[in-house]
Amino acid sequence: MPRKAPRNVAIRKSHRNDALRRAHPWGAPPWTVDFRPAPCALPDHVDFAVVGAGFSGLTAAAWLRRLAPGRSVLVLESASLGDGASGRTGGMALADTAAGKLPGLGDVLAGYKKILRAFRIDSRLTLSGVWELGRSGPATKGSGPVGKHSPISWSDSGELKVVRRVPGGTVDPGKVLAGLARAAENAGAQIVEHADVRSLDFANPLRLRVRRNLRGRIQHKEIRAGQVLLATNALSLELSGLQAAAVPKLTLALATAPLSVAQRKAIGLGSRRPFYTIDFPYLWGRLLESNGVIFGSGLVPAYVGPPSGFPLGSRSRKNTAHNLRRYDVRRGQAAARLRWLEDRVRHLHPALANVRITHRWGGPILLTEKMRPVFRWLTPKGHPPSKQVIVLAGFNGHGVALSVYLGQWAAQTLLHRSPLPHWS
Repeated sequence: MPRKAPRNVAIRKSHRNDALRRAHPWGAPPWTVDFRPAPCALPDHVDFAVVGAGFSGLTAAAWLRRLAPGRSVLVLESASLGDGASGRTGGMALADTAAGKLPGLGDVLAGYKKILRAFRIDSRLTLSGVWELGRSGPATKGSGPVGKHSPISWSDSGELKVVRRVPGGTVDPGKVLAGLARAAENAGAQIVEHADVRSLDFANPLRLRVRRNLRGRIQHKEIRAGQVLLATNALSLELSGLQAAAVPKLTLALATAPLSVAQRKAIGLGSRRPFYTIDFPYLWGRLLESNGVIFGSGLVPAYVGPPSGFPLGSRSRKNTAHNLRRYDVRRGQAAARLRWLEDRVRHLHPALANVRITHRWGGPILLTEKMRPVFRWLTPKGHPPSKQVIVLAGFNGHGVALSVYLGQWAAQTLLHRSPLPHWS
């Protein structure tokens, strides 16, 4: 008689089969998240509720249990692990924030590396630097010369060349997400997928109204919480109070089939360093372990406004539609932007003209005023100031390392061990 598969293995196989049957409208990235949380009932009360099981939410949950093992932590995820920004990023770990190094921020990359090591996550992290590409200007390495010849010379609205090398590198986001979830659960946090927080009542204690889809059966539950971290980023903006202060977009990417050594050398990626442009039209990318290349660019809905107004544009944000789930990478605006990106990639260099595209996907990104992350206490109108709910969101493309780094900070703040920064 055949031996039964272990519970976790059976769950993972079932999840993969479900994923194959139901193609996600945002497409499939070249990462996998090989972890599913253990089934559990929704509790009536928790000390800490974390809304959003992405990089920041899972880091905070794991760190809360590490620092306060006697207190309960619940992570509520409206979809499946990896369905949001954290599972759909390109895996480029960048220093600081999109607004630069903010006062009191500290060393993001060093902190990121330390957190991954603390949780023993096999992240495939490499920090060999990132090429900044420009369409004019000399190539420099910090303040010194890279050399007379740029390793990259591409045709893309001008000649793209290396301008300088900056701190950063790459990581496997699927392994990071699975590792953080595993660390949080092993530390004693409960993680519940398909549990959508519909509202947050600022009573005493806080009350979260949750709608859970448990294999097609809908469950409604009110959960009392001592403190809450809202880590939903570009989704559930009404819940986090960011609907008038930030703009969610779907950012797009594609991955190629593995390139030969000769192809990688020809396009200047022999060093395996990732890259991004410092001018428009924007382009970013990196090599995969398989030797395929990710290229990313484009926003849906498209940016409207002068370059000086990026990222929020000139339109009233109060009237901006926030539901990114209406987009599908197989049709409409998203499909058109992916076709535009593929055409750009094929014309960058002759070595890319006939390369096969293996993955096309999109992921949510939240753009904020002055490109600064949102990291603050939430106090709705009509309520006295309190330190019960933290909002952490708006990484503006720097979320791979920054969201984990600030997730740890958020846990320390909820435990009254560290104040929030003054810049948010």
